[in-house]
Amino acid sequence: MNGEEEFFDAVTEANPRASGVVHVDTSKSNGLGKAGERPSQENGVRKHRTALPAPMFTRSDFSVWSILKKCIGLELSKITMPIAFNEPLSFLQRITEYMEHVYLIHKASCQAQPLERMQSVAAFAVSAVASQWERTGKPFNPLLGETYELVREDLGFRFISEQVSHHPPVSAFYSEGLHRDFLFHGSIYPKLRFWGKSVEAEPRGTITLELLRHNEAYTWTNPTCCVHNVIIGKLWIEQYGTVEIVNHRTGDKCVLHFKPCGLFGKELHKVEGYIQDKNRKKLFMIYGKWTECLWGVDPGAYESFRKQERRGDSLRKDDVPEKADGDVVDAVPEAQDTVQVIPGSKLLWRVNTRPPNSAQMYNFTSFTVSLNELHTGMEKILAPTDCRLRPDIRGMENGNMDLASQEKERLEEKQREARRERAREEAEWQTRWFHRGSNPYTGTPDWLYTGGYFERDFSGCPDIY
Repeated sequence: MNGEEEFFDAVTEANPRASGVVHVDTSKSNGLGKAGERPSQENGVRKHRTALPAPMFTRSDFSVWSILKKCIGLELSKITMPIAFNEPLSFLQRITEYMEHVYLIHKASCQAQPLERMQSVAAFAVSAVASQWERTGKPFNPLLGETYELVREDLGFRFISEQVSHHPPVSAFYSEGLHRDFLFHGSIYPKLRFWGKSVEAEPRGTITLELLRHNEAYTWTNPTCCVHNVIIGKLWIEQYGTVEIVNHRTGDKCVLHFKPCGLFGKELHKVEGYIQDKNRKKLFMIYGKWTECLWGVDPGAYESFRKQERRGDSLRKDDVPEKADGDVVDAVPEAQDTVQVIPGSKLLWRVNTRPPNSAQMYNFTSFTVSLNELHTGMEKILAPTDCRLRPDIRGMENGNMDLASQEKERLEEKQREARRERAREEAEWQTRWFHRGSNPYTGTPDWLYTGGYFERDFSGCPDIY
């Protein structure tokens, strides 16, 4: 197979209706209702749930290889995977998981020094991928025009995302602090490659964080995620690649290296990096694991500790075992339980403890478990395109796999018919809440929030479900 092909379900576009967007004045509209009003709870939820309605469906009776071996020579984008390999979330909800540790943004906004702010922003960038640990289920591909919103007054933010393109798939998002302390936005268009035993996801697209009180903007891209043993063996995940976070006001930069696991798994989950000023002088060293915690320390203390560590490693070289050739499976490395803390370090971030029943709930975090809850009356508040209303995801969450599969096929056919209708009418798809543009800080192509969503005029939303 061609390793450059994209690995997506074969879902096409939906039928649009007329769009009519208006610009939002964030200084007057901070809640769900009319400008200036705030609800007493988030999206109508008084207390967030702690478990899914049904436990995870077993995948032991299914084989990815039984599907892929029949598709040799075909584009991966044309392969429809069985629903058993999904998790009951849309990719738009996956993006919302960036906000689980949003307190780090609030912390950065309150810090007086640029170096301290960059430390918190770096911790937030690492925390944004932490929820992917052991998440081997595939999120549902968003339908064109699908949206997801989340308002969390307890966490001080609101969030809106929209699937703005299907070929290639592009998801745009926008979030703002309810206390007017930040804007967080971007567009993600993952490039997936199939390498025989693994699937590699490169999350292309710029992420931008604006700290409004300091007139600062930070931009970065996420690391590459790789799922191993998609054909045979136990699935496991690693993140690797270099993430560069730029402060566009000061010129400071944070360079984070997400380490590949290496030959013996010694580097699994490790993150190492540094903060430098505009003259490339290193100001602060950062280290830890994206699955666990992140620490920071003075460069002098860091280098001294690493020199001692290298001396110790050189004495143990003769003890390294040889690797057997011809391994069929990428063996799951054994990760150390804790990070070795360098004396004088300060803790920048620690991952939230997952609920005790997480393994039976697709390895979701407590934050993730709450993303798809739909209480009575919420459908009157949400846009009709909100993915909480998707019947295939709802069916899977409730444990009804037959219904979920049927609804997924129905939605796919509805999308295909809408695409054919647009082709006959020579009509172009019109996005509702975002528009094409350029990132104001990097100049690269981006999708920018048009505004108006939280005024809740949903009359122009497409019928996609």
